[in-house]
Amino acid sequence: MIQLYGGEVPEEIAALLEDGMSRYAETDAAEAKLLEAKKKAPWSLAVHFSLYKFYFYKKRLPDAEAIAREALVEAAAQGGFDHAWERLGPSSANWKESAAHFYLFSLKALAFMRLRQGDEAGCASILSKIDELDKEDSVGASVIREIAAGAH
Repeated sequence: MIQLYGGEVPEEIAALLEDGMSRYAETDAAEAKLLEAKKKAPWSLAVHFSLYKFYFYKKRLPDAEAIAREALVEAAAQGGFDHAWERLGPSSANWKESAAHFYLFSLKALAFMRLRQGDEAGCASILSKIDELDKEDSVGASVIREIAAGAH
């Protein structure tokens, strides 16, 4: 097993992710490797993370958002809490635990995706929830807030 952001993955999955990201300039080949990793390890938070970042940097924001939303569902399932961020509160999970922390990080990514797609209200709503759940700003949502403030 290899430790990546989002948790441990089997060596085969880590190799697919590495291969995919090393082919970043070859969009189709890179995407194929990342999707193969997702097919083989749909439970892997590291795979979700790699895929939504890939789509985000390729400016494929609807695809990035779809994978980020899948990541939220998977992280919540692994953490044993509701996947709908609107229904969560500070006591819904131990937000420092790995799956819950990954959930917060992916929620921050979703806020940024909403902002980049012109949904300032959606971004603000998500950031407000993150503030409630992550009082210490451990996932750095304040950075997205500053970007959003500069967008006006």
